[in-house]
Amino acid sequence: MDLAFLFGMLLLTGALGGLSSGLFGVGGGFVVVPSLLYVFHTAGYDSEGIIFIAIGTSLATIIVASTRAALAHRRLGSLNTDFLRSWLPWLAIGTVLGVSLTSVVSSDELKLIFAVGVAIYSIFFLFPRMFENIGFDHLPTGILRASLGLVIGGVSALLGIGGGTPIVITMTLCGRSIVESVGTAAGVGCIIGVLGAIGFMIIGISQTITGAPPGTVGFINVPALLAISAVSVITAPAGAKLAHRLDTDRLKQCFGFYLIAVATIILRQTL
Repeated sequence: MDLAFLFGMLLLTGALGGLSSGLFGVGGGFVVVPSLLYVFHTAGYDSEGIIFIAIGTSLATIIVASTRAALAHRRLGSLNTDFLRSWLPWLAIGTVLGVSLTSVVSSDELKLIFAVGVAIYSIFFLFPRMFENIGFDHLPTGILRASLGLVIGGVSALLGIGGGTPIVITMTLCGRSIVESVGTAAGVGCIIGVLGAIGFMIIGISQTITGAPPGTVGFINVPALLAISAVSVITAPAGAKLAHRLDTDRLKQCFGFYLIAVATIILRQTL
C-alpha cells in the first residue's frame, strides 16, 4: 500500500475533523473514527480490536482539535467557562464510566454501539429546526445536570466523540445562542478527550491486540494521532470563524446525511 496515500488520508481526516470541531462543536470524532477504520483496513490492519484503536485515537485527536477550537471561541467571546466549571465533575465521571465499559464489550458490540449512536445523533443535524420551538428558562441544574453530564460523558467516550451535539442541543434549548453553544461544546470536547484518551491508553496497555498498526500504544495509534492533530489545529479555528459567519442549517443537514451513511456502512459490516 502506498504510504503517501495513507498519509494523505490521515491529513485529510485531520483537516475535516478540525473543521467540523470548530464549525459544529462536535470534536471531529464523527469524522475521525470512520476515517481511521477505512485507513487501517486499506493498509491491511483489520484485526478484531481495530475499532478500539480508532475510538481511542479519535479521543486523543479531539484534545488538540477541541482545545484549538475552544481557544478560538474564547477569543471571540463564545466560550461559557461557568458552564464548563459546573458540568466538569459529571462529564468527567461519565467519561470514566464509558471508558470502563469498553473493557467488557466485544469489538462487534462496540461497532454496533457506534453505528446506533451515530444514527441517533444524525437527527439533530438532519432536522436542525425541529428543536427551535422547544425552550426552557434556564440551563439544567441539580440532579438533571448531573444525569445529563454522566450520560453525555459516557456515551461520548464509547463513540470516540467530544460530546458536542448534546451540549449544543441542551444550550440552544435553554435560550443560548448557537455560537455560544458551539464554543462551549468545544470546551467540553477538551474534557472528554483528555480523560477518554488516558482511559483508552491504560485499558489498551493491559490488553493484547494482534495485528495492531505500528506505533500503537494502548488503544492509541501515535502516527495517526500526530498526522491528524497537525492539520486539525489549523482547520479548527477556521471552522470557528465560519460558525460566526454562516447559516449552518444546510451544512448541518449535509453532515446529517453523512452520519446516516456512516451508520449504515458500519451496521452492514457488523450484522
